[in-house]
Amino acid sequence: MRIADDWKDYELIDCTEGERLERWGDIILIRPDPQIIWKTPKKSPLWKKADARYIRSDKGGGRWEVYKALPPYWSIAYKDLTFNIKTMGFKHTGIFPEQAVNWDYTTGIINKALKNGNTPKVLNLFAYTGAATVSALKAGAAVTHVDASKGMTLWARENAASSDVADKPVRWIVDDCIKFVQREIRRGNKYDIVIMDPPSYGRGPGGEVWKLEDEVYNLTELIKGVLSPDPLMFMISSYTAGLSPAVMTYILGSVMGTSYGKIFSDELGLKASSTGLVLPCGSTAVWTAED
Repeated sequence: MRIADDWKDYELIDCTEGERLERWGDIILIRPDPQIIWKTPKKSPLWKKADARYIRSDKGGGRWEVYKALPPYWSIAYKDLTFNIKTMGFKHTGIFPEQAVNWDYTTGIINKALKNGNTPKVLNLFAYTGAATVSALKAGAAVTHVDASKGMTLWARENAASSDVADKPVRWIVDDCIKFVQREIRRGNKYDIVIMDPPSYGRGPGGEVWKLEDEVYNLTELIKGVLSPDPLMFMISSYTAGLSPAVMTYILGSVMGTSYGKIFSDELGLKASSTGLVLPCGSTAVWTAED
């Protein structure tokens, strides 16, 4: 497991009885997490001092119960990056802090390419609020950011501005990721690095239900078609319980082959500062040209 432990503005304080106690900058939030099925004592006094708590509804969804006035949004930093945060519907805040280990890993790949005189082209699919996009831009890559949500793409652009990379070489694309990749293949456009973090569930253009377990292999095979002749990295993240790191390794290995490069996969985690317990937070599989 790779643990995202370089944060200063984010802290997982505790996790028990289906909930996370977290600090986002100066704001304390309590959010549900279905993986937290253990019942350890709530020793931190901050459980009783939270600014807001997300309450799930028996009918689906839920609401934020606000105990102290919250700003419409606030900013947190990770190293030299700045992200805008807010309490959203369905418990989210706009950032998945465990993904910081993937931002750092990608930065390392980009830095090596730049030292060799190459500016890597990055394709970030299902790019959400753009944390991976902003990180890659800060490292010096050229990025194509693709997400179907206009609102999320606008938020990503705001994160780029906050991190002082809005003027870097980036294309902001609001589109269905699969349709975009199909068009890029027809155009002959290629990328050195592909990052994707597809949703567990979704709906296709015709309203059909899209399940990641059913589609991830075909999606991975399709995306291989936009990789450059000498690609640097293909990274797939998943929060889907049925897709273990081993399964994602097999998928990447089958699609990318094993004639060169290497594949690794693992869970991502966050360590609770009050207990030392590490909370699993999804998994990532990576093909890289590095030996």
